[in-house]
Amino acid sequence: MRNNNIDIIGVQIDFGASRKGVAMGPLAIRYAGIKPGLENLGYMVRDKGDIIPPEEGMSLRHMINYEQINATNKELYGRVYETLEDGHFPLVLGGDHSLAAGSISAVSKFYEEKGPIGIIWIDAHGDWNSEKTTETGNMHGMPFSAVCGYGPDGMVDFGQKPCFVPTAHCVQVGGHDFDPAEAERMKEAGMNVFPIRDVDTRGMYEVMKDAIRIAGEGTVGIHLSFDVDAITPEYAPGTGTPVSNGITAREAFLAVEMLAESGKLISMDLVEVNPILDERNKTGKLASDLIQSAMGKVDY
Repeated sequence: MRNNNIDIIGVQIDFGASRKGVAMGPLAIRYAGIKPGLENLGYMVRDKGDIIPPEEGMSLRHMINYEQINATNKELYGRVYETLEDGHFPLVLGGDHSLAAGSISAVSKFYEEKGPIGIIWIDAHGDWNSEKTTETGNMHGMPFSAVCGYGPDGMVDFGQKPCFVPTAHCVQVGGHDFDPAEAERMKEAGMNVFPIRDVDTRGMYEVMKDAIRIAGEGTVGIHLSFDVDAITPEYAPGTGTPVSNGITAREAFLAVEMLAESGKLISMDLVEVNPILDERNKTGKLASDLIQSAMGKVDY
């Protein structure tokens, strides 16, 4: 059943990434018309503004800027949980992908008594590193592992006793730039992975049918975490970690359109839009359009 109330929550964070600029991603997506676009679809939209990370904090060699990231995620956890208590749909705009540790933790905890949630993670990267396997120390490569209970623990523990998401209901779609140790961890944890080769050989329609089944059956609903670097740079140049030969814009739209049709989407992140690297807000506009399609917009 459609939730007609949406809360937009921006997170101006780029401490999890090696390149600066994604902190301005929420502004770019707003500038591209996300709020009026959703309102034109009949939604009541509250823009709850942006979370501003602390300017200073501790850092470790294998978890760079961890104190600022964890503080930001703690605040995001509270805002998303509050949105869910109000009966609204949380739409989180990033910012780098480290923010998913806060947003997903809140959604999973909120629904804990009703059952597990599922996750569909559309991304060129696995984001399944820990502080022990990371090659860079950049924490935007760790949140998927963290919300599933495979660390770093501090990334999701805000004193609330985390409710980890079972890997049986988690799906990675479109990945094609995994670190070797990261890929091994995903395999050992029983992650469901549909890499870019599956999209090429089976088609996005078949891949998403399976992804929605895995994340949606036996769960209270699906959280979508969408990193624009999953899309090949020709369509989405404004991102800090571009990887060639990703999914096409049309494949991205098909994925979110199928999620909208499923009626199972309960929350969403859209991350890693970097206006500094963009071309006339091309990626910001694409992000806005993808969100609207995920919320039911149909182009005839």
